[in-house]
Amino acid sequence: MDAAFGSELDGRLYTFLADLNEQRLVTPPERFYIRTRASQILPAQDHWTVPVDGLVAGRLELRIGELQRKARPLGLHLMECAGNTRAAHFGMISVGEWAGFPLSEILLEAKPKPSATQILISGFDRYVGSSVTSTPGASWIFKLDDLLRSNAFLATQLDSKPLSGDHGAPLRLVVPGWYGCCCIKWVDHVSLVDDSPESTSQMLEYAARTHQTGSPALAKDFLPARIDHAAMPIRVEKWLIGERIRYRVVGLLWGGSQPVKTLAIRFNPEEDYVPVDSLPAAQTAPWTIWSHAWSPAARGTYIIRLAIKEPELRARRLESGYYARSVEIIEV
Repeated sequence: MDAAFGSELDGRLYTFLADLNEQRLVTPPERFYIRTRASQILPAQDHWTVPVDGLVAGRLELRIGELQRKARPLGLHLMECAGNTRAAHFGMISVGEWAGFPLSEILLEAKPKPSATQILISGFDRYVGSSVTSTPGASWIFKLDDLLRSNAFLATQLDSKPLSGDHGAPLRLVVPGWYGCCCIKWVDHVSLVDDSPESTSQMLEYAARTHQTGSPALAKDFLPARIDHAAMPIRVEKWLIGERIRYRVVGLLWGGSQPVKTLAIRFNPEEDYVPVDSLPAAQTAPWTIWSHAWSPAARGTYIIRLAIKEPELRARRLESGYYARSVEIIEV
């Protein structure tokens, strides 16, 4: 945890989440999760340029120096890998404070033609070594309206520091509220297209993990890869209060676009869900800390599972038990 390992497409860094609290919600850049590390043949960044072409009235050539000078703070945003797993302690999720340049302003200058319904954003994705876990080809085709509604931007900084190579330097796409597979690193090409392009290799690799219906052959048939409402425990605290042992479960709530009114918790399948004790009503941060006092009845292993009780809020992974965690209690 918290240390990068492996290289290129097989490089990873899993963020340790158990020490998060209300005063420390932002992930330092050196601990921000990594799904793919920089290529050993990544070109020099000093003169990096990004063409904006395709179905546009005026072709642009974005220069990294100018984008870095124009970069401005764009807020706190959460990023989660669509392949976040229990085996990695769900450590492929982080929150950073980003700076960069809104994509909407670039498109305003490029002037997309009426036939431009989608936008292809590609990143440098060639490597020295072959991968046993991933498919090369970092690119995603978005419906133009979806991407503009998301307030997507091209990032040059993470937590007031220039992006590192492993985080996509010199330029990374950030799509707030969408899975990290859409947040293309090492952006080197932007192209406006119509509805005819086929899905990219990256889209097909992540089709199941972004809740697509099958593996659509055409990009236009892909659903937005937005992060559903989700929640999980990150630690169980043991307290001694008045010579009696007491436990408290602390966890995270994130995803979706609306506040959650009732987050419920249960310990093992035979128990009923009960509302968590402490859930902030105003969930304005990219993720929210919640807590719940717990008195286990006996020693043993418990499976902790969360549920959102508003049926109108989509929480597909949560409902499937994806974020369930287990804990062994040895003292009561």
